Amino acid sequence: MNVKKFTAPTSREALRKVREALGPDAVILSNRPVDGVVEILALDNDDVASLASPSAASEMDAPRPQLQVDTPAEPAPRAMPARRFADAPAAHPFDTAPAARSFDTAPAGRPFDDMADLHPYQPAPATRAFQPEPAFDDAPAAHTYADRRMAAPAAAAPAAPAIDMATMSAMMAAAIAQAKESAAAEMHGMMSELRAMRGMMETQLSELSWGSTQQREPNKAMVLREMLGAGFSANLSRYLIDKMPVGKDAAESMRWIKTVLARNLTTVANEDAILDRGGVFALVGPTGVGKTTTTAKLAARCVMRHGADKLALITTDAYRIGGHEQLRIYGKILGVMVHSVKDEADLRIALKELRNKHTVLIDTIGMSQRDQMVTEQVAMLTDSGANVQRLLCLNATATNETLNEVVRAYQGSGLAGCIMTKMDEAASIGNVLDAIIRNKLNLHYISNGQRVPEDLHLADRALLVDRAFRSKRDAASQLADADLAPLMAGLGNLNNDRSLREVYVG
Repeated sequence: MNVKKFTAPTSREALRKVREALGPDAVILSNRPVDGVVEILALDNDDVASLASPSAASEMDAPRPQLQVDTPAEPAPRAMPARRFADAPAAHPFDTAPAARSFDTAPAGRPFDDMADLHPYQPAPATRAFQPEPAFDDAPAAHTYADRRMAAPAAAAPAAPAIDMATMSAMMAAAIAQAKESAAAEMHGMMSELRAMRGMMETQLSELSWGSTQQREPNKAMVLREMLGAGFSANLSRYLIDKMPVGKDAAESMRWIKTVLARNLTTVANEDAILDRGGVFALVGPTGVGKTTTTAKLAARCVMRHGADKLALITTDAYRIGGHEQLRIYGKILGVMVHSVKDEADLRIALKELRNKHTVLIDTIGMSQRDQMVTEQVAMLTDSGANVQRLLCLNATATNETLNEVVRAYQGSGLAGCIMTKMDEAASIGNVLDAIIRNKLNLHYISNGQRVPEDLHLADRALLVDRAFRSKRDAASQLADADLAPLMAGLGNLNNDRSLREVYVG
């Protein structure tokens, strides 16, 4: 038995020394403070096992049975010879443990009837360390636990668990994805807050800016009220007010505004460009804007210019009961054949048969700008196999928001132009002029009545702008200066409005 003493300033360091020297299975015999240090007496676990070694006369001292690989039957029990212990001295209770003996060197299946070659019991010295059995390790005993760990066979070490790289990769990918989602959510929330703060600051700054503008240039407030009363949108009105030259009086300011509006209004100066060129024209727009009546007016102009044999009429209004009958009556009066189609295939056939006609007018079915069938109608006209020029009918009595929705819905790949209808029913026409200017549409005709073909005219830019300001709404033109400031502040940054970027102010 070899008892070792370890000293250290603290118990933790003393235990660390014991673990390094004797291993984690060492037995602590005592632990006490001595002269300001900690003293630990420890014993190796192998030495403790030697103390508990069985006596020679016990059954535990019998050799370990050998595994019979070739013989499945169990070996017969071995008789312990009496003479084995004849010459052995009696074991003294205070003697040290006997030296380890090897029973594994005997060949398998050897009977133990002849034990004369076994060495008799010899007591081992007290200071001798425990020697491991040669059957497990023939190397000399190691001095420390670390040395014994190094000398142990590799087969005795437990197999390390295999690392599943696919599982680790999946876990890492899931963690990274979750982190990205969390970061994206936080970033989205932060950007929303920044946008809200920016909008509030722009509103406050716009209100302050407009307040100072009213004090410095009161003529701009007067012009703004006039434009709002004429039906023009607040965005276009504020944009032109900001671009208006400084130092003009009220009359000069109004002339400048009218000039800029007329310059940005695109119209057809001579209808010969339409009637003489000819082609396929389709009148599109929402329900009730006057497409059929306008088609009849254009047909009458074409008949008067080129004759009935150069014109063909097509209607796609098979949904409304008796919808095509109205155009058939007009065609019968003009002496023009009216063709009815139901789908894209019929339209292709009809256009192919009428390819020799100078002008072909198509009256389409009316539907709401929010109807999904608008997209199908635009696709049918675009993919009909002919160059169909779509003319959008705009109702002069509609609001700015409604007109902008109609233009966006029927825009498609591009509109050839537009026709202003129901001008005689509108209280103000600034709203439809605003939509035409901001969407850069080419205004072909204006319709101001039901008479065919008298109530269809070419658009005059100056006349339309002057008409817009003469038929202004009284309620909007009577806005107080205190009401204009919050209205202008709510517009925000006009530079973000794409429809105003191409407005030319000169």
